[in-house]
Amino acid sequence: MKKRLEKLQYNSPVTLTFALISFASLILGMLTNGFTTRLFFSIYRSSLMSPFSYIRLFGHMLGHADWGHFSGNMVLFLVLGPMLEEKYGSKTFLKMILITSLVSGMVYILLYPNHILLGASGIVFMMIVLSSAAGMEEGKIPLTLLLVVIIYLGGEIVNGIGRSDGIAHAVHILGGICGAGFGMLDVRKIKKL
Repeated sequence: MKKRLEKLQYNSPVTLTFALISFASLILGMLTNGFTTRLFFSIYRSSLMSPFSYIRLFGHMLGHADWGHFSGNMVLFLVLGPMLEEKYGSKTFLKMILITSLVSGMVYILLYPNHILLGASGIVFMMIVLSSAAGMEEGKIPLTLLLVVIIYLGGEIVNGIGRSDGIAHAVHILGGICGAGFGMLDVRKIKKL
């Protein structure tokens, strides 16, 4: 048994750690009847005097409402994460995740003050768009990037206009914009952030 365990490789530390913390936050939320999810792992307009407001700017990406929400995000996260982490490096990939979380959290509390946001879907959309830009050559725009933007982000715009379906379409769009921005930025510039 020990030899089999030694063959397991923690190949993508940021990706795997993110997934494990998200899973732990889901379980903790279930055990506390949502208390910890509301306190740490979702974002909503609250007092700037509360230190939890700042924790939630990043913690909301780790929270999920239920197993379906978690598994829907984590399947794509675990598929795309290792490739992006290998391409950009763990530190740069983590910075991309944190920047996307911060941007989506701040915009969400400004535009939707009476709503709660939780989940990694904005990060996943960032990763989808970023992965389509992964082979970008200087001065050229990959056709895959354009198609992903049209299909995924276009779908979010069309599906999100005027809908109140409990899905944070604006966060998906913001995540996609962050992914496109990271894809077009020189990796050296992201590392300096």
